[in-house]
Amino acid sequence: MAVKSYSVVINNKISEFNKVINVDSDKSISIRAFLIGSISQGVSKIFDPLLSEDVFSTINCLRKLNCKIIKKSKNEYEVFGKGLGSYYAKKNTLLNLGNSGTGLRLISSIISTTPDLEVNLTGDSSLKKRNMSKLISLLSEFGAEIFPKNKINLPLKLRSSNFPVAIKYVAGNSAQLKSAAILGALNSYGTSTVHESFKTRDHTENLLTKNSKNISFKDKKNVIKICGKQPLNSFNIKVPSDPSSAAFFAAICILNNKSNLRIKNVCINPKRLGFYNILKKHGAKIKIIKRKNINNEYIGDILIKSSKLISLKTNASHYLTATDEYPIMFVIAALTKGTSKFSGISELANKESNRIIEMKKILIKIGIKCKSSNNSMTIYGGRNFIKKNNFLKVKSVNDHRIAMACAILALSTGVKIIINGFETVKTSSPSFLKIIKRLGGTYEIKK
Repeated sequence: MAVKSYSVVINNKISEFNKVINVDSDKSISIRAFLIGSISQGVSKIFDPLLSEDVFSTINCLRKLNCKIIKKSKNEYEVFGKGLGSYYAKKNTLLNLGNSGTGLRLISSIISTTPDLEVNLTGDSSLKKRNMSKLISLLSEFGAEIFPKNKINLPLKLRSSNFPVAIKYVAGNSAQLKSAAILGALNSYGTSTVHESFKTRDHTENLLTKNSKNISFKDKKNVIKICGKQPLNSFNIKVPSDPSSAAFFAAICILNNKSNLRIKNVCINPKRLGFYNILKKHGAKIKIIKRKNINNEYIGDILIKSSKLISLKTNASHYLTATDEYPIMFVIAALTKGTSKFSGISELANKESNRIIEMKKILIKIGIKCKSSNNSMTIYGGRNFIKKNNFLKVKSVNDHRIAMACAILALSTGVKIIINGFETVKTSSPSFLKIIKRLGGTYEIKK
Protein backbone atom coordinates (compact mmCIF):
# COMPACT_ATOMS: atom_id res chain seq x y z
CA MET A 1 0.00 0.00 0.00
CA ALA A 2 1.46 3.35 -1.06
CA VAL A 3 2.17 5.83 1.73
CA LYS A 4 0.99 9.38 1.10
CA SER A 5 3.76 11.95 0.91
CA TYR A 6 3.97 14.77 3.43
CA SER A 7 6.41 17.36 4.73
CA VAL A 8 7.37 18.30 8.27
CA VAL A 9 8.15 21.89 9.24
CA ILE A 10 10.18 22.58 12.39
CA ASN A 11 10.50 26.21 13.50
CA ASN A 12 11.59 26.16 17.12
CA LYS A 13 14.38 24.83 19.28
CA ILE A 14 13.27 22.23 21.78
CA SER A 15 13.15 23.21 25.46
CA GLU A 16 14.97 21.33 28.22
CA PHE A 17 13.32 18.05 29.25
CA ASN A 18 13.52 15.17 31.71
CA LYS A 19 11.67 12.19 30.25
CA VAL A 20 11.36 8.40 30.09
CA ILE A 21 10.49 6.99 26.67
CA ASN A 22 10.06 3.76 24.73
CA VAL A 23 11.18 3.82 21.10
CA ASP A 24 10.10 1.61 18.20
CA SER A 25 11.12 -2.05 18.11
CA ASP A 26 14.25 -3.20 16.35
CA LYS A 27 13.88 -3.44 12.58
CA SER A 28 16.78 -5.84 11.97
CA ILE A 29 15.51 -8.38 14.49
CA SER A 30 11.86 -8.02 13.37
CA ILE A 31 12.59 -8.74 9.71
CA ARG A 32 14.86 -11.68 10.54
CA ALA A 33 12.28 -13.15 12.94
CA PHE A 34 9.57 -13.25 10.27
CA LEU A 35 11.93 -14.70 7.66
CA ILE A 36 13.41 -17.41 9.88
CA GLY A 37 9.97 -18.23 11.29
CA SER A 38 8.71 -18.75 7.75
CA ILE A 39 11.23 -21.55 7.07
CA SER A 40 11.01 -23.20 10.51
CA GLN A 41 8.84 -26.17 11.41
CA GLY A 42 5.66 -25.17 13.21
CA VAL A 43 4.30 -21.93 14.64
CA SER A 44 6.66 -19.17 15.70
CA LYS A 45 5.32 -16.31 17.82
CA ILE A 46 6.71 -12.81 17.44
CA PHE A 47 5.84 -10.29 20.16
CA ASP A 48 6.32 -6.53 19.74
CA PRO A 49 7.70 -6.60 16.19
CA LEU A 50 8.36 -3.25 14.56
CA LEU A 51 5.15 -2.19 12.80
CA SER A 52 6.83 -0.22 10.03
CA GLU A 53 6.67 -0.11 6.24
CA ASP A 54 9.89 -2.14 5.83
CA VAL A 55 8.54 -4.95 8.01
CA PHE A 56 5.14 -4.91 6.30
CA SER A 57 6.89 -5.19 2.92
CA THR A 58 8.65 -8.33 4.14
CA ILE A 59 5.40 -9.81 5.52
CA ASN A 60 3.54 -9.11 2.27
CA CYS A 61 6.26 -10.83 0.24
CA LEU A 62 6.21 -13.87 2.53
CA ARG A 63 2.46 -14.18 2.06
CA LYS A 64 2.97 -14.12 -1.70
CA LEU A 65 5.37 -17.04 -1.19
CA ASN A 66 2.57 -19.11 0.40
CA CYS A 67 3.55 -18.44 4.02
CA LYS A 68 0.69 -18.05 6.48
CA ILE A 69 1.15 -15.12 8.88
CA ILE A 70 -1.60 -14.09 11.31
CA LYS A 71 -1.85 -10.93 13.39
CA LYS A 72 -3.16 -12.19 16.74
CA SER A 73 -3.24 -8.77 18.41
CA LYS A 74 -1.65 -5.35 18.02
CA ASN A 75 1.68 -6.66 19.33
CA GLU A 76 1.61 -10.37 18.47
CA TYR A 77 2.05 -12.24 15.18
CA GLU A 78 2.08 -15.96 14.44
CA VAL A 79 4.16 -17.33 11.59
CA PHE A 80 3.13 -20.80 10.37
CA GLY A 81 6.40 -22.21 9.06
CA LYS A 82 6.40 -25.20 6.74
CA GLY A 83 10.13 -25.83 6.85
CA LEU A 84 13.08 -25.28 4.55
CA GLY A 85 12.29 -25.16 0.84
CA SER A 86 8.58 -24.58 1.49
CA TYR A 87 8.10 -21.34 -0.44
CA TYR A 88 5.82 -21.54 -3.45
CA ALA A 89 4.70 -18.94 -5.97
CA LYS A 90 3.47 -18.75 -9.53
CA LYS A 91 6.13 -18.00 -12.11
CA ASN A 92 7.04 -14.29 -12.29
CA THR A 93 5.30 -13.39 -9.04
CA LEU A 94 6.24 -9.80 -8.22
CA LEU A 95 7.86 -9.24 -4.82
CA ASN A 96 8.08 -5.56 -3.86
CA LEU A 97 10.40 -4.96 -0.89
CA GLY A 98 9.71 -1.23 -0.77
CA ASN A 99 12.61 0.56 0.90
CA SER A 100 14.00 -2.49 2.69
CA GLY A 101 17.51 -3.50 1.68
CA THR A 102 17.52 -5.99 4.56
CA GLY A 103 14.29 -7.62 3.42
CA LEU A 104 15.49 -7.79 -0.19
CA ARG A 105 18.87 -9.35 0.51
CA LEU A 106 17.62 -11.89 3.03
CA ILE A 107 14.46 -13.07 1.29
CA SER A 108 16.23 -13.39 -2.07
CA SER A 109 18.88 -15.61 -0.47
CA ILE A 110 16.21 -17.95 0.92
CA ILE A 111 14.47 -18.00 -2.48
CA SER A 112 17.76 -18.72 -4.27
CA THR A 113 18.05 -22.14 -2.59
CA THR A 114 14.34 -23.01 -2.75
CA PRO A 115 13.89 -25.14 -5.91
CA ASP A 116 11.45 -24.28 -8.70
CA LEU A 117 10.95 -20.61 -7.96
CA GLU A 118 11.11 -17.75 -10.44
CA VAL A 119 10.18 -14.33 -9.09
CA ASN A 120 10.55 -10.69 -10.02
CA LEU A 121 12.16 -8.46 -7.40
CA THR A 122 11.55 -4.73 -7.13
CA GLY A 123 11.43 -1.90 -4.59
CA ASP A 124 10.88 1.82 -4.24
CA SER A 125 12.89 4.48 -6.09
CA SER A 126 15.60 4.45 -3.41
CA LEU A 127 16.07 0.67 -3.38
CA LYS A 128 16.16 0.61 -7.19
CA LYS A 129 19.23 2.85 -7.14
CA ARG A 130 21.27 0.61 -4.84
CA ASN A 131 24.06 -1.53 -6.26
CA MET A 132 23.19 -5.21 -5.87
CA SER A 133 26.32 -6.65 -7.53
CA LYS A 134 27.61 -8.28 -4.32
CA LEU A 135 24.21 -9.87 -3.65
CA ILE A 136 23.97 -11.13 -7.22
CA SER A 137 27.42 -12.69 -6.91
CA LEU A 138 26.42 -14.45 -3.68
CA LEU A 139 23.16 -15.82 -5.09
CA SER A 140 25.05 -17.10 -8.13
CA GLU A 141 27.37 -19.08 -5.86
CA PHE A 142 24.35 -21.06 -4.66
CA GLY A 143 23.48 -21.80 -8.30
CA ALA A 144 20.68 -19.25 -8.72
CA GLU A 145 20.35 -17.15 -11.88
CA ILE A 146 19.61 -13.43 -12.07
CA PHE A 147 18.28 -11.63 -15.14
CA PRO A 148 18.97 -9.47 -17.07
CA LYS A 149 22.61 -10.49 -17.06
CA ASN A 150 25.09 -7.75 -16.13
CA LYS A 151 22.36 -5.61 -14.55
CA ILE A 152 23.09 -4.58 -10.95
CA ASN A 153 19.95 -2.66 -9.98
CA LEU A 154 16.33 -3.57 -9.38
CA PRO A 155 14.04 -4.65 -10.92
CA LEU A 156 15.56 -8.10 -11.40
CA LYS A 157 14.32 -11.62 -12.11
CA LEU A 158 15.56 -14.35 -9.76
CA ARG A 159 15.47 -18.00 -10.79
CA SER A 160 16.31 -20.33 -7.91
CA SER A 161 18.74 -23.23 -7.98
CA ASN A 162 17.20 -26.68 -8.28
CA PHE A 163 20.32 -28.20 -6.73
CA PRO A 164 21.74 -25.59 -4.33
CA VAL A 165 25.27 -26.40 -3.23
CA ALA A 166 27.23 -25.45 -0.13
CA ILE A 167 29.53 -22.45 -0.42
CA LYS A 168 32.58 -20.92 1.23
CA TYR A 169 31.83 -17.26 1.77
CA VAL A 170 34.24 -14.58 2.93
CA ALA A 171 32.18 -11.87 4.63
CA GLY A 172 32.96 -8.17 4.37
CA ASN A 173 31.49 -5.39 6.45
CA SER A 174 27.87 -6.04 5.44
CA ALA A 175 25.88 -7.94 8.06
CA GLN A 176 23.04 -8.23 5.53
CA LEU A 177 25.18 -10.14 3.06
CA LYS A 178 26.60 -12.34 5.81
CA SER A 179 23.03 -13.13 6.90
CA ALA A 180 22.07 -13.80 3.29
CA ALA A 181 24.89 -16.34 3.02
CA ILE A 182 23.74 -18.07 6.22
CA LEU A 183 20.06 -18.20 5.25
CA GLY A 184 20.78 -19.44 1.74
CA ALA A 185 23.08 -22.13 3.12
CA LEU A 186 20.35 -23.56 5.36
CA ASN A 187 18.67 -25.28 2.38
CA SER A 188 21.82 -26.16 0.44
CA TYR A 189 23.43 -29.59 0.19
CA GLY A 190 26.53 -29.97 2.34
CA THR A 191 28.23 -27.74 4.88
CA SER A 192 28.77 -24.08 4.07
CA THR A 193 31.24 -21.84 5.86
CA VAL A 194 31.19 -18.09 6.43
CA HIS A 195 34.56 -16.56 7.30
CA GLU A 196 34.54 -13.21 9.09
CA SER A 197 37.74 -11.18 9.16
CA PHE A 198 35.89 -8.83 11.53
CA LYS A 199 32.65 -9.30 13.42
CA THR A 200 29.46 -7.61 12.19
CA ARG A 201 25.99 -7.55 13.77
CA ASP A 202 24.87 -11.07 14.60
CA HIS A 203 21.07 -11.06 15.00
CA THR A 204 20.68 -13.87 12.45
CA GLU A 205 23.13 -16.09 14.32
CA ASN A 206 21.43 -15.30 17.64
CA LEU A 207 18.02 -16.33 16.28
CA LEU A 208 19.48 -19.59 14.99
CA THR A 209 21.56 -20.48 18.07
CA LYS A 210 18.86 -22.81 19.45
CA ASN A 211 19.17 -24.85 16.25
CA SER A 212 22.61 -26.27 17.02
CA LYS A 213 22.33 -28.90 14.26
CA ASN A 214 22.16 -26.13 11.69
CA ILE A 215 24.78 -23.62 12.81
CA SER A 216 27.97 -23.72 14.85
CA PHE A 217 30.82 -21.34 15.56
CA LYS A 218 34.58 -21.34 15.85
CA ASP A 219 35.06 -17.97 17.49
CA LYS A 220 38.84 -17.95 17.49
CA LYS A 221 38.91 -18.35 13.73
CA ASN A 222 35.74 -16.32 13.15
CA VAL A 223 34.19 -19.18 11.19
CA ILE A 224 30.46 -19.93 11.04
CA LYS A 225 29.48 -23.43 9.87
CA ILE A 226 26.03 -24.04 8.41
CA CYS A 227 24.85 -27.62 7.89
CA GLY A 228 22.30 -27.64 5.09
CA LYS A 229 19.00 -29.52 4.96
CA GLN A 230 18.59 -29.73 8.76
CA PRO A 231 15.07 -28.74 9.92
CA LEU A 232 14.68 -25.57 11.98
CA ASN A 233 12.73 -25.46 15.23
CA SER A 234 10.03 -22.81 15.68
CA PHE A 235 10.56 -20.16 18.34
CA ASN A 236 8.98 -17.36 20.37
CA ILE A 237 10.64 -13.94 20.52
CA LYS A 238 9.91 -10.56 22.08
CA VAL A 239 11.59 -7.87 19.99
CA PRO A 240 13.45 -5.16 21.96
CA SER A 241 13.65 -1.47 21.04
CA ASP A 242 15.93 -0.37 18.21
CA PRO A 243 19.24 1.24 19.31
CA SER A 244 19.54 3.01 15.94
CA SER A 245 16.16 4.71 16.35
CA ALA A 246 17.04 5.49 19.98
CA ALA A 247 20.27 7.22 18.85
CA PHE A 248 18.36 10.20 17.45
CA PHE A 249 16.65 10.89 20.77
CA ALA A 250 19.91 10.36 22.63
CA ALA A 251 21.47 12.95 20.33
CA ILE A 252 18.84 15.61 20.97
CA CYS A 253 19.30 15.12 24.73
CA ILE A 254 23.08 15.40 24.52
CA LEU A 255 22.85 18.55 22.37
CA ASN A 256 20.15 20.20 24.47
CA ASN A 257 20.58 22.18 27.70
CA LYS A 258 19.85 20.71 31.14
CA SER A 259 18.09 17.62 29.78
CA ASN A 260 17.86 14.02 30.93
CA LEU A 261 16.48 11.01 29.09
CA ARG A 262 15.87 7.34 29.86
CA ILE A 263 15.18 5.03 26.92
CA LYS A 264 13.73 1.72 28.08
CA ASN A 265 14.27 -1.89 26.91
CA VAL A 266 16.76 -1.15 24.13
CA CYS A 267 18.72 -3.85 22.31
CA ILE A 268 22.28 -3.40 23.62
CA ASN A 269 23.90 -6.06 21.46
CA PRO A 270 27.60 -5.06 21.55
CA LYS A 271 27.67 -4.93 17.75
CA ARG A 272 24.96 -2.24 17.78
CA LEU A 273 26.45 0.11 20.36
CA GLY A 274 29.06 1.89 18.24
CA PHE A 275 27.21 5.22 18.33
CA TYR A 276 26.98 5.22 22.13
CA ASN A 277 30.58 4.08 22.62
CA ILE A 278 31.90 6.73 20.22
CA LEU A 279 30.00 9.50 21.96
CA LYS A 280 31.02 8.34 25.45
CA LYS A 281 34.65 8.42 24.31
CA HIS A 282 34.14 12.05 23.26
CA GLY A 283 32.50 13.26 26.45
CA ALA A 284 28.84 12.17 26.33
CA LYS A 285 27.14 11.25 29.60
CA ILE A 286 25.65 7.87 28.73
CA LYS A 287 25.01 4.93 31.04
CA ILE A 288 23.33 1.55 30.54
CA ILE A 289 21.39 -0.03 33.41
CA LYS A 290 19.05 -3.02 33.99
CA ARG A 291 20.99 -5.31 31.64
CA LYS A 292 19.42 -8.68 30.85
CA ASN A 293 19.62 -11.44 28.25
CA ILE A 294 16.42 -12.35 26.42
CA ASN A 295 16.38 -14.63 23.35
CA ASN A 296 20.18 -14.42 23.06
CA GLU A 297 20.04 -10.60 22.83
CA TYR A 298 21.18 -8.20 25.54
CA ILE A 299 18.62 -5.58 26.56
CA GLY A 300 18.87 -2.60 28.90
CA ASP A 301 17.80 0.96 29.67
CA ILE A 302 19.98 3.77 28.33
CA LEU A 303 20.40 6.91 30.45
CA ILE A 304 21.53 10.12 28.70
CA LYS A 305 22.32 13.60 30.02
CA SER A 306 23.14 16.89 28.31
CA SER A 307 26.87 16.86 27.60
CA LYS A 308 29.72 19.03 26.39
CA LEU A 309 31.51 17.04 23.69
CA ILE A 310 34.90 17.27 22.09
CA SER A 311 35.17 16.91 18.29
CA LEU A 312 34.54 13.38 17.02
CA LYS A 313 37.14 11.09 15.44
CA THR A 314 36.19 7.72 13.95
CA ASN A 315 37.85 5.15 11.69
CA ALA A 316 36.84 2.11 9.65
CA SER A 317 36.58 -0.14 12.73
CA HIS A 318 33.78 2.05 14.11
CA TYR A 319 31.66 1.67 10.97
CA LEU A 320 30.74 -1.94 11.72
CA THR A 321 28.93 -1.08 14.96
CA ALA A 322 27.55 2.36 14.01
CA THR A 323 26.46 1.77 10.41
CA ASP A 324 23.08 3.50 10.64
CA GLU A 325 24.03 6.37 12.94
CA TYR A 326 26.44 8.39 10.79
CA PRO A 327 23.86 10.98 9.63
CA ILE A 328 23.06 11.90 13.25
CA MET A 329 26.76 11.80 14.18
CA PHE A 330 27.39 14.31 11.37
CA VAL A 331 24.77 16.58 12.97
CA ILE A 332 26.41 16.21 16.39
CA ALA A 333 29.81 17.01 14.85
CA ALA A 334 28.38 20.11 13.16
CA LEU A 335 27.16 21.45 16.52
CA THR A 336 30.35 20.54 18.41
CA LYS A 337 33.24 22.99 18.46
CA GLY A 338 36.34 21.79 16.59
CA THR A 339 37.20 19.61 13.61
CA SER A 340 35.56 16.17 13.47
CA LYS A 341 36.91 13.53 11.10
CA PHE A 342 35.06 10.38 10.00
CA SER A 343 37.05 7.89 7.92
CA GLY A 344 36.43 4.40 6.57
CA ILE A 345 32.83 5.24 5.58
CA SER A 346 32.75 4.43 1.86
CA GLU A 347 29.80 2.05 2.33
CA LEU A 348 27.59 5.06 3.21
CA ALA A 349 27.41 5.74 -0.52
CA ASN A 350 25.28 2.61 -1.01
CA LYS A 351 22.73 3.10 1.74
CA GLU A 352 19.21 4.45 1.07
CA SER A 353 21.05 7.47 -0.35
CA ASN A 354 24.68 8.54 -0.56
CA ARG A 355 24.70 9.70 3.03
CA ILE A 356 28.07 11.44 2.78
CA ILE A 357 26.99 13.67 -0.10
CA GLU A 358 23.45 14.32 1.15
CA MET A 359 24.47 15.29 4.69
CA LYS A 360 27.33 17.44 3.39
CA LYS A 361 24.89 19.42 1.23
CA ILE A 362 22.58 20.01 4.18
CA LEU A 363 25.29 21.08 6.61
CA ILE A 364 26.86 23.48 4.11
CA LYS A 365 23.45 25.11 3.59
CA ILE A 366 23.18 25.99 7.29
CA GLY A 367 26.72 27.40 7.38
CA ILE A 368 28.90 24.46 8.42
CA LYS A 369 32.09 23.90 6.43
CA CYS A 370 32.61 20.29 5.31
CA LYS A 371 35.07 18.38 3.17
CA SER A 372 34.49 14.87 1.90
CA SER A 373 35.93 12.08 -0.18
CA ASN A 374 34.39 8.75 -1.14
CA ASN A 375 35.67 7.34 2.16
CA SER A 376 35.67 10.23 4.63
CA MET A 377 33.95 13.34 5.95
CA THR A 378 35.57 16.25 7.76
CA ILE A 379 33.24 18.67 9.57
CA TYR A 380 34.39 22.01 10.98
CA GLY A 381 31.83 22.32 13.74
CA GLY A 382 30.55 24.98 16.09
CA ARG A 383 27.15 26.55 16.74
CA ASN A 384 28.55 30.04 16.02
CA PHE A 385 28.85 29.07 12.34
CA ILE A 386 25.11 28.48 12.00
CA LYS A 387 23.56 31.16 9.81
CA LYS A 388 21.14 33.29 11.81
CA ASN A 389 17.51 33.44 10.67
CA ASN A 390 18.29 30.61 8.28
CA PHE A 391 15.52 28.90 6.35
CA LEU A 392 16.24 25.52 4.86
CA LYS A 393 14.20 23.28 2.59
CA VAL A 394 15.53 19.73 2.23
CA LYS A 395 14.43 16.51 0.57
CA SER A 396 14.54 13.22 2.42
CA VAL A 397 15.66 11.49 -0.83
CA ASN A 398 13.70 8.45 0.47
CA ASP A 399 16.23 8.06 3.28
CA HIS A 400 14.69 7.80 6.74
CA ARG A 401 17.98 8.54 8.52
CA ILE A 402 18.49 11.76 6.53
CA ALA A 403 14.97 12.94 7.42
CA MET A 404 15.40 12.10 11.11
CA ALA A 405 18.82 13.75 11.28
CA CYS A 406 17.38 16.96 9.77
CA ALA A 407 14.61 16.99 12.36
CA ILE A 408 17.15 16.74 15.19
CA LEU A 409 19.25 19.47 13.54
CA ALA A 410 16.26 21.83 13.49
CA LEU A 411 15.19 21.05 17.05
CA SER A 412 18.75 21.50 18.35
CA THR A 413 19.38 24.87 16.66
CA GLY A 414 16.04 26.57 16.10
CA VAL A 415 16.83 26.87 12.39
CA LYS A 416 13.59 26.57 10.40
CA ILE A 417 13.76 23.43 8.28
CA ILE A 418 11.12 22.02 5.95
CA ILE A 419 11.72 18.32 5.35
CA ASN A 420 9.95 17.06 2.24
CA GLY A 421 9.15 13.36 1.91
CA PHE A 422 9.11 12.79 5.67
CA GLU A 423 6.86 9.74 5.23
CA THR A 424 10.03 7.71 4.62
CA VAL A 425 10.62 7.72 8.40
CA LYS A 426 7.74 5.22 8.68
CA THR A 427 10.04 2.56 7.17
CA SER A 428 11.93 2.33 10.46
CA SER A 429 10.50 4.61 13.17
CA PRO A 430 6.76 5.23 12.80
CA SER A 431 6.56 6.69 16.32
CA PHE A 432 9.32 9.26 15.70
CA LEU A 433 7.14 12.37 15.65
CA LYS A 434 5.01 11.22 18.59
CA ILE A 435 8.15 10.83 20.69
CA ILE A 436 9.44 14.25 19.58
CA LYS A 437 6.13 15.70 20.77
CA ARG A 438 6.43 13.85 24.09
CA LEU A 439 9.86 15.43 24.59
CA GLY A 440 8.35 18.88 24.05
CA GLY A 441 9.33 19.43 20.44
CA THR A 442 6.91 21.20 18.10
CA TYR A 443 6.38 20.68 14.39
CA GLU A 444 3.83 21.16 11.64
CA ILE A 445 2.77 18.53 9.11
CA LYS A 446 2.00 19.68 5.58
CA LYS A 447 0.31 17.22 3.21
